[in-house]
Parts: sequence; structure tokens; C-alpha cells
Amino acid sequence: MLDKQKMLAEQRRGVILEELGSIGSVSVAELSRKLGVSDMTIRRDLEELSGRNLLRKVHGGAIPVSRSAEPHFEQKRRLKRTEKVAIARAAQGFVHDGDTVAFSAGTTTWHVASTLYPGHRDLTFVTNSTNVALTLQENGWEEIVLSGGMFRTPSDALVGPFADRTLRTLNADVLFLGAHGVHPDAGLTTPNTAEAETNGYLVDAAKRVVVVADSSKLGVVALARIIPLSRVDVIVTDQRAPKQILREIELSGPQVVVAESP
Repeated sequence: MLDKQKMLAEQRRGVILEELGSIGSVSVAELSRKLGVSDMTIRRDLEELSGRNLLRKVHGGAIPVSRSAEPHFEQKRRLKRTEKVAIARAAQGFVHDGDTVAFSAGTTTWHVASTLYPGHRDLTFVTNSTNVALTLQENGWEEIVLSGGMFRTPSDALVGPFADRTLRTLNADVLFLGAHGVHPDAGLTTPNTAEAETNGYLVDAAKRVVVVADSSKLGVVALARIIPLSRVDVIVTDQRAPKQILREIELSGPQVVVAESP
């Protein structure tokens, strides 16, 4: 009986590591639902895997031990696509005729930009993302300001002193901001320090900050802090987001919008 229990536990932990490798983070609530076991069982599994240095425990879940290998934009764009499309559609309500709309680099912000087909009038765009700028231009938009700067992979963001100087001179009505991690205490974080600094200037330029982040980002903490949650107006996420962490995020200040699946 004990050998069978051990085998089942190892199978379950194998699934946890596969999920972690696939999406970059795992939550206790989602794993509990997916594997049909209690939150306590999942927490014990995470404790065991953490003890083997196979993952790093964070609030409400776990992330990989090594956070330096950030996936490239093209890889990330294929992950959580259904959730990101739902988030992008829900985010449309924060854009109004005549707005200057800013976008940080990232796949979820790219999805927001890609759904903005000309229906609004007199929109101007500001971004440090070549992918976002090209998509807006392909969709028929004309007033697009690209920050310039050092081209950084894997997120294809333009960063550094040149980008920062440009963004300090601009203003936006709304910023759609992506992040590698969204945590009630650590705030918004990213693995890259230069990108964190440039994103900070985008935040400074905006009247309203709308964070677009799928549920796999919630509870995750990366190397560099962008801003605390107290500086965020709205967070748009998907239906898989654990209710407990959503409550904790709301207590930090932002309005939380949960996008309905299409």
C-alpha cells in the first residue's frame, strides 16, 4: 500500500513539474482542481519538490528554480492563447475615442493591440514594442510613436537610456502593462532590470495603468520590480485565477476584472 501511495505521489509530482515547465508557474488551487486532491496535498508536494531544488515556492504556488531562461516572444505568444484573447477583449472597454494609448512589450499587451481594429476614432499609440507597433500599423492605425532604444530579446522590448528619455517626454491616457509576475507584496516584476526601468517610465507617463496578465502570472515573483500594486488602477486576468490571490490583490488597491472565456 505504501509503495502504491509513493508511486501515486511521484506521478502527481511529475505532472506538477510538467505543468511548471509548460506555463512557467503553477498555483496550488489550479493543481488541486486538476489533480483532484486537497490543497494540503499539493502544498506537501511543492514542499517536497522545493526540497529537491526542482522548483521555488512562492505565495500560492511555485515557479522554476532558474528564472534566467525567459521564453522568447514567439514561444510565449502560443501559451495561454485562449486566456489572453479573453483578457484582450475585456480590456477594450478602457479605450475611448481620442485617447493616447500606451503599450509595454509582451504577448498579452500584443493581444490587446491586435484586437484594436479601427472602430475607435482619433487614437494615438505609444509603445516600446516593435511587435505591437507593427501589428497596429498592419491593422490600419497611423499615429504610432515607437520609443526607440536598445533592442532586447526575448521579449523584443526596446529599453535603455534612449527609450527612457523618449518616454519621459510623453503622456498617455491609458497604459496596458504586462508583467512576468503579479504578487500582492512584491508588486509587478520582470526578469530583466532594464525592462523594469523602462516600464516604470511608461507608468509615469500614464493617467491610468491597466495590467493585463493571465492567471499563471499571479503569485509569481521575478528579479526586478516594476511598480507596487498601489500604483495600478486595474488588473485584467482570466477565470482560472485563484479567488484567494484575487482578494489579496484587491486589498492592495487595484480593481480586478476577470475576463470571461470566449
